[in-house]
Amino acid sequence: MSKHNQSFLYKLKKNRTLLLMLVPAVLFFFLFSYIPMTGIVVAFKSFNYRDGLYLSPWVGFDNFKFFFSSGQAFKVTRNTVLYNVAFIAINTTMQIMMAIFISEIKNKFFKKTTQSMMFLPYFISWVIVGVMVYNLFNFENGTVNSILKSFGAQPIDIYSKPVAWIFIIIIFNTWKNVGYGTVLYLAAIMGVDTEIYEAAEVDGANIFQRIFKITIPCLKPTMIILILLAIGNIFRGDFQMFYQLIGNNGTLFNTTDVIDTFTFRSLLQTNEFGMAAASGLYQSIFCFITVVVVNYFVRRYDKDYSLF
Repeated sequence: MSKHNQSFLYKLKKNRTLLLMLVPAVLFFFLFSYIPMTGIVVAFKSFNYRDGLYLSPWVGFDNFKFFFSSGQAFKVTRNTVLYNVAFIAINTTMQIMMAIFISEIKNKFFKKTTQSMMFLPYFISWVIVGVMVYNLFNFENGTVNSILKSFGAQPIDIYSKPVAWIFIIIIFNTWKNVGYGTVLYLAAIMGVDTEIYEAAEVDGANIFQRIFKITIPCLKPTMIILILLAIGNIFRGDFQMFYQLIGNNGTLFNTTDVIDTFTFRSLLQTNEFGMAAASGLYQSIFCFITVVVVNYFVRRYDKDYSLF
């Protein structure tokens, strides 16, 4: 047996416990991510139940023509990308700010309470959030219009103002997700050696100098990795969020329609699975290209920060 094989078997035996712990994760992704990828063929077929997945007739790129010939491809792609860019920028900023704020709190009870209250919205279903939004902005009995009426002002029909929903969607997305990201950044802050802060304090650094010279630079690796992972889904819209908040209100589609909601409504209207699969493949390809390109530039900047 060669030295290479001996070394491999030695490492295998040495790390057998860690490899055994890895098996469930490998099986999960193999069964639910890699095997279902064979369904990509639906994007190039006219699927029907009689012939099934693999015997349905091939139609080439005809399913993609539906998406691009509809005249909505650019609009929904633009909306999807711009919303995700806004989510990444605003959520990352808010998460870092809140993580730093919580880490500087000295009262442990207040610290844990604040952290728990911020994390709570993450577990609330978008269905419930949609109900909350409707109760806030309903023209007849919504909270906002009820307050306006009590002051003698005219009620506002928010559901007929597309531009307003750009801000509403971003605000509620931030409210729901800021707690989860804060926990991740807070864990990174807790991993910073406290002796560094103590040394800086002895040298006369104030709290703001410690934050900008120590905390934020130490968060850079975590921040870059999380942003890279988020960029990997930049062509995917959160279907639950957009559909539960907007529903089928055609007045708002120009500013709120994303690829996922457009595909869902098209599938309901045409019952063409091939067209839905084509839209999903279109998203996946562009997400893959985006994350590879961004990772390439990050690797050129500092390979330690790259994903691969």
